[in-house]
Amino acid sequence: MSAPCLVIAGTQSGVGKTSITLGLVAALTRRGLRVQTFKVGPDFLDPTYLALASGRPCLNLDGWMSDREYVMDCFAQASADADVAIVEGVMGMFDGADPAGLAGSTAEIAQWLGAPVLLVANAHGAGRSFAAMVHGFATFLPEIQVAGVIANRCGSARHAEVLGISLESAGLPRLSGAVARGGLPELPSRHLGLVTADGRLLTSDLLGKLADAVEASVDLDGVLELAKRAQSAAAAPATGEMPPTIARLGVARDEAFHFYYPDNLAALERAGCEIVQFSPLHDSGLPDGLDGIYLGGGYPEEFAAQLSSNTDMLGSIRAFAAAGRPIYAECGGLMFLSAGIETLDGTRHPMLGLLPAWTRMCAARKSLGYMEVTTTRDCPWGPPGTVLRGHEFHYSELIETPACETGYEIRSRRGTPPRAEGYLTGSIFASYVHLHFASRPECVRHFTHHLLKSCKP
Repeated sequence: MSAPCLVIAGTQSGVGKTSITLGLVAALTRRGLRVQTFKVGPDFLDPTYLALASGRPCLNLDGWMSDREYVMDCFAQASADADVAIVEGVMGMFDGADPAGLAGSTAEIAQWLGAPVLLVANAHGAGRSFAAMVHGFATFLPEIQVAGVIANRCGSARHAEVLGISLESAGLPRLSGAVARGGLPELPSRHLGLVTADGRLLTSDLLGKLADAVEASVDLDGVLELAKRAQSAAAAPATGEMPPTIARLGVARDEAFHFYYPDNLAALERAGCEIVQFSPLHDSGLPDGLDGIYLGGGYPEEFAAQLSSNTDMLGSIRAFAAAGRPIYAECGGLMFLSAGIETLDGTRHPMLGLLPAWTRMCAARKSLGYMEVTTTRDCPWGPPGTVLRGHEFHYSELIETPACETGYEIRSRRGTPPRAEGYLTGSIFASYVHLHFASRPECVRHFTHHLLKSCKP
């Protein structure tokens, strides 16, 4: 069996699910427990906070981008040495990729894992009606086990008592905690929600305050007992030995570029890639001996002036491309490859100029959602007809369509007509789609051998 597990779900977005999950993880970690965290959905931001709170990498569990077998194996292997696993949900408990089903939802993951759910609900202005709301979530799908409830934004101790009585009298899951209105410290926010976490934003002091708030208002011992109800089965053991290195892959990693799924990078390593990190912001050139470059997403627009002024790094990457070495870029990496970034104030910052088009920031979100990609020609991920899944999340756009070939046909979950994307020029392949390719091992192998083929004389 895997570690005891609890899924933290919300009745909807904005009920304080992330703050409460962070406080819970920090409080349990402070007790000396090994806490393995997971995040439902494609999000890159919350996992960085959860990783800081637990001191362990946080992995995404997504039932639309990957399948049940992959999710189960990922969960079991990551939590094998943990004392408890905490899974933070996405949006509301039943919200996901399909309004008529569970695909991509927190409920789907809870069902697959056989994990009890701790439901976070907004108690502001509610009395017995709180029980009616919880009743709806607890009975909507009987196979999903809502085991406890945390009432957020309570008005007083008496209010919390009323809520507990209302649940008990209706035969509903018990009140596991009641957090006072304003009882959680504020988290910095931007774009879709949380900014990317690091020690300067999610400080030890802030984590301590979150832990204190949760410990004062949540029955931690009772929560740990709920986690023991999980029924998830153990996965096949992971192979202990890494294969010999067949290619060195440079991965951009700094304040501007950091949107990577940890299991994607681990899958590349298992396929024979040595991951070599470098910083486009701070380094003066690429590491020696690279066979390819992976430019992930992030916030290059926030560091556009600094990226543009690092001419030594720009020259090093341009020379790498001129030598015919492969470069793969997603979202923020695409912006870095472009002619330049136009910020919201109209200032233009030249970038690598390897993708023949400018990008500009938009005042409103340009794209958010799941995407299915089908390759239309041979590309780093496979031959024509290869299907992968991922998501888009960006506030930028290409000012004009690049004058180059495309390798993708993209369909969104919203049912819009397919569009051509995935820009191919020379040895460069760039897209706005963040792919989850770890769940497609044949694509990972194709990518690795693409690097190997490209580095042959």
